[in-house]
Amino acid sequence: MKSAEKIIIVDGNALVHRAFHALPPTMKTKSGQMTNAVYGFVTILFKVLKELKPKYAVVTFDVAKKTFRHEQYKEYKATRKKQPDELYEQIPIVKEIVQAFNIPIFEKEGFEADDVIGTLTKKLDGNLEKFIVTGDMDTLQLVDEHTKVFTLKKGVKDTIVYDANGVKERFSGLTPAQMIDYKAIRGDASDNIPGVKGIGEKGAIELLKKYGTLENIYNNLEKIKGAIHDKLKDHKEEAYLSKKLATIVRDLPLSVTLADCVLADYERKTVIDVLQKYEFKSLLTQFQNVPQFKPQQSLFGETASVTTRHDNYHLIDSPAKIKKILSELKKQKIFALDTETDSLNFINANLVGMSVSWEIGEAYFILREYVFDLKDILENDKIKKVGHNIKYDWHVLDNFGINLQGVVFDTMVAAYLLNPGSRQNSLDKQAFSEFGHEMMTYEDLCGKGKQQIPIKDVAIDKLNYYACEDADYTWRLYKKVEKELREKKLNKLFEDIELPLVSVLKVMERNGVVIDEKFLGKMQKNLELRIKNLELRIHKIAGKEFNIASPLQLKEILFDKLKIATTDIKKIKTGLSTAAAELVKMRGEHEIIPLIEEYRELTKLQSTYVQALPKLINSKTGRVHTSFNQTITATGRLSSSEPNLQNIPIRTELGNEIRKAFVAPAKYKILTADYSQIELRIIASMANDKKMLASFKKDEDIHSRTASEIHDVPIEKVTKELRRAAKSINFGIIYGMGAYGLSQDAGISQVEAKDFIEKYFSIHKDIKEFIERTKEEARKNGYVSTLFGRVRYIPEINSGVFQVQKAAERMAVNMPIQGTAADIMKMAMIEIQKQIDAKKINAKMVLQVHDELVFEVEDKQAVSEGAKIKKIMANIYKLNCPIDVHINIGDNWEEAK
Repeated sequence: MKSAEKIIIVDGNALVHRAFHALPPTMKTKSGQMTNAVYGFVTILFKVLKELKPKYAVVTFDVAKKTFRHEQYKEYKATRKKQPDELYEQIPIVKEIVQAFNIPIFEKEGFEADDVIGTLTKKLDGNLEKFIVTGDMDTLQLVDEHTKVFTLKKGVKDTIVYDANGVKERFSGLTPAQMIDYKAIRGDASDNIPGVKGIGEKGAIELLKKYGTLENIYNNLEKIKGAIHDKLKDHKEEAYLSKKLATIVRDLPLSVTLADCVLADYERKTVIDVLQKYEFKSLLTQFQNVPQFKPQQSLFGETASVTTRHDNYHLIDSPAKIKKILSELKKQKIFALDTETDSLNFINANLVGMSVSWEIGEAYFILREYVFDLKDILENDKIKKVGHNIKYDWHVLDNFGINLQGVVFDTMVAAYLLNPGSRQNSLDKQAFSEFGHEMMTYEDLCGKGKQQIPIKDVAIDKLNYYACEDADYTWRLYKKVEKELREKKLNKLFEDIELPLVSVLKVMERNGVVIDEKFLGKMQKNLELRIKNLELRIHKIAGKEFNIASPLQLKEILFDKLKIATTDIKKIKTGLSTAAAELVKMRGEHEIIPLIEEYRELTKLQSTYVQALPKLINSKTGRVHTSFNQTITATGRLSSSEPNLQNIPIRTELGNEIRKAFVAPAKYKILTADYSQIELRIIASMANDKKMLASFKKDEDIHSRTASEIHDVPIEKVTKELRRAAKSINFGIIYGMGAYGLSQDAGISQVEAKDFIEKYFSIHKDIKEFIERTKEEARKNGYVSTLFGRVRYIPEINSGVFQVQKAAERMAVNMPIQGTAADIMKMAMIEIQKQIDAKKINAKMVLQVHDELVFEVEDKQAVSEGAKIKKIMANIYKLNCPIDVHINIGDNWEEAK
């Protein structure tokens, strides 16, 4: 049997209302037009188009007039407040976007959108899977074998699909057909449907589970005793009226066929234009992943959304042409460049060619054999260069024997500073969100999967377009974002910190770090044994063998076989979750839980580091070269990848063992320089907290001091347990930790944790005021910033959804502290590398992880070089208290901790 095609029937009004209240009112165009409801609606539309890939679609709306239900019951929806005009003003915009997709809109005067939906689900029948996309639960009565409800749990991104079983699970065994009778009894306050006064959800469910329908309940009224009998008897008229009001009409005179609802081809440019019109940059980026229902053909015959003809994209493939381009380049004060290579690995990448641009819409692709002719220009620091992720191009040209100089702009870093909450900083994403232009992708260029060909084998005219387009849009982006940085006063942060850091990270990446392969080999054998023993113990407790790494199999063992309590355990699409956070909730419930947690930790570290690190040793250099990313985290912290060194556990035995594999070469030592409690020193300074500042100035142990103050005991009488709890709260306040989080982290009861927090803030009133002031400023401005002007936008702090708002408040407090710490670290790295380049420090900077820098130093000079590094780090910026730096030296990273 042919699988059913899918149709989405979208409840426009319900989604618009839900989005309006879920998303912050600060989402506006430059002209002041509020767009939060539009954003939410389009986000959901994109989600269903991507996830469900329907063949058909319709959108329904209410008509802004009274309906037949108001005639039946004058008080229908009478208690519902009129929504602000800002909501209704957004409905035409939503319709404009729907029409740009060529999706038909249905509405019927005198009826509600639910009635239109009910009619469509009945009329559009056959071998069809129907999804009602809505923001409320009213349409659950329409769920059947062929119809499901795709609705929102919270916000606009957390969704759930209800089929018949889902309805039964949500309503304790009631069927979709019983939803009408359920509403008839329980009523609906939002629609002012009266129901039977005094009978709530539980009572309605119990009655319907026993008697099936409203009619059968009243047929058996004399068998029902007590107060329930009286309530049913007294409110019979309201119950039957409520059933009428709650019943969705399914036979409206709508003229519609499936052919009317086909997701026809739409002009992508039309959608792009509308999204740009209302300044939806992030939606433009999301739109790239929305399927096109009728793919277009490129000039070369492959499916693609781009053309490869451009009269001003020039191929430089002869001595005469390179001579001409050299002449032109020498006249330029600044130009954009981009390299094409055969690998993403910056150490191994071979140059295929390089493109340049200095005028919008015009670019040149220089084949590999002529790139070296540009050496003098590329190494001339008076001719300025722009790139997108130019650190990579820098590496590639280094491999080719060219030492790139005069780098003054990185458009990827600039885009990140302007929108740090987004990770959509690649050139193609930026070209799309800023200019509505869809660039040729690497898959367009080389194919995908087994059909992918090496870049060197790509047809030259196609490669020319691809390469020139990169340089062209890098130049376009530069002209745009350079101006925006100045307008938003982010240019100083960019020029003083982020841009100089690019070259520092390039040096660090190139330096790499030595890995002890033999040590990891021994570690692997020990781990295999430990993991095998854990498997045997877990299987014995479970009473059977199963795949511990399988969430589905683990769920069966924990909840079905071992009957571990499921209270507060999160539910996901496949049922109860066994994620790490859920296992934490189960601690103490069963002896198997800590074994599973240990198994997961060991297997993760085994695969991520113990097995992976030896494979990452570069054959050319004999070292591991991680990539440092400065455009990932919203706070400004650096991250690393391949390998990710941020995730090696700091406090665990195994994490420490892995650090032993990072070693110094012969006659060298590993030196670590670690900012001590930098974030606490920053919050003390920003809040001007007298007590904490005084403690830091006396060089006291801040955690012991906190424990002493809270428990009113002399500092010398503070126990390890008290210090540990104090440490949890000292760091917890930075992350907005509440009583539950503190109790978990410090190993104390929630009551103790609550008292602990209250006492803490009674002592540190300045910190409490700083936290409240920061949240208030974030609510007012929609963003927070570091001491150096780094910004993070947090519009969701004004969300109507409590959980979203609270999460945003925690971000608002954390970002200025963690972001300032990141800025200080970056400033120190820049200055240290400057001193290394000037031969004033004899060391190699090889790693940066959180608040720590790792160096290779000659063993005889380790102490003296460490003192120089410490001095720079401690004095790079003056807080209201001293900045402390710990220097440690050893043969490996762990020894130097």
